[in-house]
Amino acid sequence: MARVDRRLVVMAAYGFLAGLPLPLSGFTFRLWLSDAGAALTVIGLTAWIGLAYSLKFLWSPVLDQAPPLGLGARFGRRRGWLLVVQPLLCAAALLLAWSDPARLPLAAFAAAASVAVMSATQDIAIDAWRIETFPERQQGLALAVYVWGYRLAMLVATTGVIGAASLVGWHAALTGAAALVGVGVLVTLAAPREDAPVAAPRPGLRAAVVEPIRSFLVRPFAWLVLAFVALFKLGEAMAGLMTAPFYRSLGFDKATIAGIGPFSLCGTLAGITLGGWLVARIGVGKALLLTGWAQTIAMAMYVLLSLTPGNTWMLYGTVATEAFAQGMADAAFLTFLSALCAREFAATQYALLSSVPQLAIHTIGAVSGVMAASLGWTLFYTVCMGAAVPGMLLMLALLRRGAAGGAAPAAAAG
Repeated sequence: MARVDRRLVVMAAYGFLAGLPLPLSGFTFRLWLSDAGAALTVIGLTAWIGLAYSLKFLWSPVLDQAPPLGLGARFGRRRGWLLVVQPLLCAAALLLAWSDPARLPLAAFAAAASVAVMSATQDIAIDAWRIETFPERQQGLALAVYVWGYRLAMLVATTGVIGAASLVGWHAALTGAAALVGVGVLVTLAAPREDAPVAAPRPGLRAAVVEPIRSFLVRPFAWLVLAFVALFKLGEAMAGLMTAPFYRSLGFDKATIAGIGPFSLCGTLAGITLGGWLVARIGVGKALLLTGWAQTIAMAMYVLLSLTPGNTWMLYGTVATEAFAQGMADAAFLTFLSALCAREFAATQYALLSSVPQLAIHTIGAVSGVMAASLGWTLFYTVCMGAAVPGMLLMLALLRRGAAGGAAPAAAAG
């Protein structure tokens, strides 16, 4: 039991480490750009930085098939790769902290992109470590612990950094965040080696890439499932991409924006808890449909907020409502993605499936700045609500075909 407890503690720490870099190259970075006077169209282009999370499946086979570089090979494949990637991630976070988006925006964008690439690579290794360390019956618990650590890190990297920036400036606040990122090396050194035996890498493109993809695509309705995965979070993500300049345009200062953190955290954790209960109670397919519609309807709060500028309690109510609905949807969606993976290809397939929605978000989502500038905030967030509808219609189609249960059939794995 002590060993299991240690693994869960490490899993929570890995969730924290995975959650820190995302806002540093996302929401927090966009707020920094907004403070620096960047145009909405430029801020919208930050969606392309997140393409690293969308395309991580392209290099995930390397972490499956190649031994870690240098001394990392002594610590096992998953921990070894983490010990290679985590110092590079810390260095990229420091470069971002010391950049100047007002005078050298391209350098700041490059640093933020480096953070995203290293963070996405860390995510691949952490997901593989989780899958290989925990037995199947404990995967749900491990994922729940991971999400709690992840959300706490999101609070630190948004509310904490923004609040600190209002006191000591952006450079010092982001340097502190980079120092927390550097703790990842210590966590990995303390982590137990994954239980799954490390099989000898099978050479060739077919073993590394073709087989994991083929084993998924031979499943019934595979392309319909992929289309749903791509579109399920699109409307919510488009809305979220513009929240930093949206809040600033409504007259909220950094201290007020920093105050959204507790509301977001409480809403998210409550939503995750309810979403997990719904999955167990009514099944993942129906839970996805119910929570997806809740997520879509919750976006109406952004429309109401756009009509009440400067209303702090409306801001906090919007954040809490949206976070609660998003937490419910995330619980069902992550369960759905995990169940889609054949165990022998779990690391590569999970990287691929979790990249699909990000690919839609960071390509289509990149135009969100242009849309907000041309439509205005009220109409923009109305359009975001409409962008969520195609994913819900696909979910209905999957339910009718009995293809929304998520579990990978044994035949698909062969």
